[in-house]
Amino acid sequence: MAKELKFVMLLDCYGDLLTEHQKNITELYYCEDLSLSEIGNPLGITRQAVRDIIKRTENILLNYEEKLGFAQRLEKMRECLRRIGETAEKIEDDNIKKIIMDETYNGLDLL
Repeated sequence: MAKELKFVMLLDCYGDLLTEHQKNITELYYCEDLSLSEIGNPLGITRQAVRDIIKRTENILLNYEEKLGFAQRLEKMRECLRRIGETAEKIEDDNIKKIIMDETYNGLDLL
């Protein structure tokens, strides 16, 4: 998994456990793809301060994932639902196929 995607997933899982400041800066960096300067200038903080906050937040997120493992389980559930959907495509009975596909997509939407 790409580093950027990994931290976006971790933010999705654990972002509410961060301070508002940590969450906002990390989201701007990973989700909005802003540079350290673009984040720091409006906030009146240096690029180095932004980098320090991001690195500290990355470590916090990795620690949460190491202890709780929600992001890994979530990805496994998504993969399982994708495989169910792929298998359901092979079902010849259109009514059963539709029911399984609908439930699979509903499950993916919940994740």
